[in-house]
Amino acid sequence: MISRSQGRSATAAIAYRVAERIEDRRTGLTFDYAKRGGVDHTEILAPDHAPDWVCDRSELWNRVEESETRKNSQVAREVRVALPAELTHDERVALVREFAQEQFVDRGMVADIALHAPGREGDERNHHAHILLTTREIGPEGFTAKNRDWNAKDMLEGWREAWARDSNAALERVGIEDRVDHRTLVAQRDEALELAAAARERGDEGAELRETVRAIELDRPPLPQLSPGAWQMKERGIEVGRVGAWHEAKARAAEVMELARDLASHVRDWLDRAADRVLDRLGSGQGELALAGGRDGRVQEPDLATRLKEAWEARQRDRETPDAAMPDRDAPDDLAARLREAAQGIDREALADRAAALREGREAEERQVAEDAARERELERQQEIEKERDSIANRDRDRGHSL
Repeated sequence: MISRSQGRSATAAIAYRVAERIEDRRTGLTFDYAKRGGVDHTEILAPDHAPDWVCDRSELWNRVEESETRKNSQVAREVRVALPAELTHDERVALVREFAQEQFVDRGMVADIALHAPGREGDERNHHAHILLTTREIGPEGFTAKNRDWNAKDMLEGWREAWARDSNAALERVGIEDRVDHRTLVAQRDEALELAAAARERGDEGAELRETVRAIELDRPPLPQLSPGAWQMKERGIEVGRVGAWHEAKARAAEVMELARDLASHVRDWLDRAADRVLDRLGSGQGELALAGGRDGRVQEPDLATRLKEAWEARQRDRETPDAAMPDRDAPDDLAARLREAAQGIDREALADRAAALREGREAEERQVAEDAARERELERQQEIEKERDSIANRDRDRGHSL
């Protein structure tokens, strides 16, 4: 939300995102970002019955500001989406346009979209879009009442699901197999583990291997969401608690992804070699690989991933020191057997102790996050004050030159 209680304005927000110069009639401040680069495309979408002035960006957001009278008003809502780097520019524009039209404009909002290119530093795949939305419905004569339904959590979850669906449809149209998923990593991991267990029950070893590898890949903490202030501190190398957690999560994800890639590569090789024969079913009477230790997945899964990694490393050592008595170490079922063995015998009492420790650590982390968030808000407030002072100083200087 873009809110006045945070010292923000819709005019400043949109000027930065679309790299334009916009004067705020309410405050007299001018926000000039016309020299800013990296903006690939901008576009305003509005319902058919909206007045013509909504297509004038300066007029649109000035009227948004003028329609709000409270000092703590929420003046706009921003939705940020990551765009598939595999798509072309035109395909990305079409994806954002269709999503914004269906999810926002058809509900009565005005959507101002800006597609940004990856920065000069950082991930070159980081194509993304900012969608700035009005909080009031638009009628033929202008803005009307605020629609509180747009603030519902169910609405947000629906938008997330719709974005995943639309992105995957766009990827499928251009023949890309990769897919995005709006669900949490825990939910996706639970699904992979259950599918692995179901595959084992029906004797489909190939599917079990694939789903097990997918579960390993998903066994990582999500990257913490950073506020604009925290992101700026990260870029400047300032390590606050939340930025440190972001770096730790990214390092953990990179490690897990590397392991998953190695496993997936070997699984594909084994399945290709076994395509002309039916794989022997793994030994019966053993506990479920996917659900060893319970279905929750929030406590035992990192331990499971560690065990699987150890099994993989042990297998690599075996390959380096071949044993004549075991000539079939490259068989497809060798890794599956080791993965199954790795998941057995998880100490439930140890897991309970670990769960308690995790809860304590989580509470401490939440306290630290709250403190960091307070610092970030203060930094953002100071930055907004400095920008306003600069704008006022520039305006006064310009007036002096004109005199």
